[in-house]
Amino acid sequence: MHPLVLRLLPFLRWWPRVNRGSLRADVLAGLTGGLILVPQGVAFATIAGMPPAYGLYAAMLPAVVAALWGSSWHLVSGPTTAISIVVFATMSPLAEPGSAHYIEFVLTLTFLIGVIKLMLGLLRLGVVVNFVSQTVIVGFTAGAAVLIAVSQIKNFFGLPIPRGTPALEALYALLSHLGDVSGFVFGVALSTVVVSVAVKRWNARWPHMILGLLTGSVIAEIFNRVYGGQTTHLDSIGALDIGFPPLSSPSWQPAILLQMLPTAVAVALLSLTEAVAVSRAIAVKTGQRFDSNQEFIGQGLSNIAGAFFSGYASSGSFNRSGLNYVSGAQTPLSSVFSAVFLLAIMAFLGPLAVHIPTAAMAGILFVVAWGLIDATAVRFILRSGPQEAAVLALTFLATLTIQLQYAVFCGAGLSLLLYLRRTSQPGVEDVKPLPGRSAPMFSTDTGLPDCPQLKIVRINGSLFFGAVNHLQEAFQAIDEANPAHRHVLLVASGINFIDLGGAHLLAQEAARRKALGGALYITHLKDEPMATLRQSGVYDQIGASHFFRAGQDTLAILKNRLAADVCARCTVRVFAPCGPGGSGPRP
Repeated sequence: MHPLVLRLLPFLRWWPRVNRGSLRADVLAGLTGGLILVPQGVAFATIAGMPPAYGLYAAMLPAVVAALWGSSWHLVSGPTTAISIVVFATMSPLAEPGSAHYIEFVLTLTFLIGVIKLMLGLLRLGVVVNFVSQTVIVGFTAGAAVLIAVSQIKNFFGLPIPRGTPALEALYALLSHLGDVSGFVFGVALSTVVVSVAVKRWNARWPHMILGLLTGSVIAEIFNRVYGGQTTHLDSIGALDIGFPPLSSPSWQPAILLQMLPTAVAVALLSLTEAVAVSRAIAVKTGQRFDSNQEFIGQGLSNIAGAFFSGYASSGSFNRSGLNYVSGAQTPLSSVFSAVFLLAIMAFLGPLAVHIPTAAMAGILFVVAWGLIDATAVRFILRSGPQEAAVLALTFLATLTIQLQYAVFCGAGLSLLLYLRRTSQPGVEDVKPLPGRSAPMFSTDTGLPDCPQLKIVRINGSLFFGAVNHLQEAFQAIDEANPAHRHVLLVASGINFIDLGGAHLLAQEAARRKALGGALYITHLKDEPMATLRQSGVYDQIGASHFFRAGQDTLAILKNRLAADVCARCTVRVFAPCGPGGSGPRP
């Protein structure tokens, strides 16, 4: 099939895999996904400050578009916790959550997110998500979990805490008014949490959130009948009149579009990182070839569809995608069936949502928040070292204290700074040749002393402009430690890349060594950095006779270039070419 057709209609790549067996598996997986989407869609829309129906609409047509135009066989797209809380945090200062203006702003944000994702995919810039590390995502989601739980303190405990109260103030209000906690509200919320968690631990494939909601709703109904609604103050989320997603439209005002753009960039990067991370994780298990650029295109079209069909910003879901894979899904048709089942389920059960108390939904959001904290990943990161721990802590604290959309940038920025710091200080090791080898191989643990005239060092890292100063200091330190080491042999097996700044450094060091009466020699240099030295002219400046290939008896050649009178008086005789007692490779 023509590549252009596959580019426009990427689902034709996996369509031949569809058969009777795969259809049956996808239908069952889709039914499971449709059931779990009912409470999740409502919960995520609540987090985002949107009417509950929008969370369900975001899991319908956008999920179908993402499945058909994406790359992953198992990724399930739709509303997610992290994206929902970013939407609320960034849009709530602009308009009252749930209002017409708020919905218009969110739709505009969703449209811009879709355009950004689509452009990144078309320009084949899938690599950009690699700059948002897993540590940043873990820290951000943990911070988002705290914000979600804090935002539901009012509904979980029945306390009059204004919406949008900062996290620390909300926690202080809870501790200060423990005596005012409503036993009825708290009882319904807690029972929802207990049942949902217990069911999930008993059998993770059961719809634990639905069973938790049913339990909370039954208990609330009992409380209302026994004590009366005026006493219990157990409010309902209201009936859900759900049909095919109605048409909607973002704002086209240039001022609003420009205002939303920075947030859209941050949310797009965050959601793409989510989608690519879960897609790659499942692709490793299935052996699927995953194309991140195609996934960007699918996610972009998905969000654009959501902006025009009453959805809001969506991404790949970790838990629903994992459930889809565990449920036996074979192709992306499982996501299509999931959306169809969700529409059918809500057509019959939507009116019954009037019996779901707000306290029970708060309990579900507590369960969602707790599930966001990856304790195993946090422990692993903390054990990895202080740098990764610092990235985790900064991202977590930034999520709690600054504008949420910039928390990802803070974590990613610190990650890049730490990476640049590491790469700008490549290791410079003191090495010697391993004894008894016909061609020299170098190691740090031979136990051999230094040659009086020749210093051998190995650089482990790239020679780029950021590392020039560090390496200049390392070369000068050789002179300070022993001025007789005018000759330096650079073992370049650890150098993968040399830029123009690194090439000039080698040329300057070779000239400096020559002026001191010695020379710079380079061995085991790989083809790509060697090509850079040739193209830049540095190879000729240093001299072809100063470069050695792996397999050459480098030390035998260099012995003839050292001062013969010094060699005659030398009692160390480190290398085999030096004569009796030498322990290095023999010519």
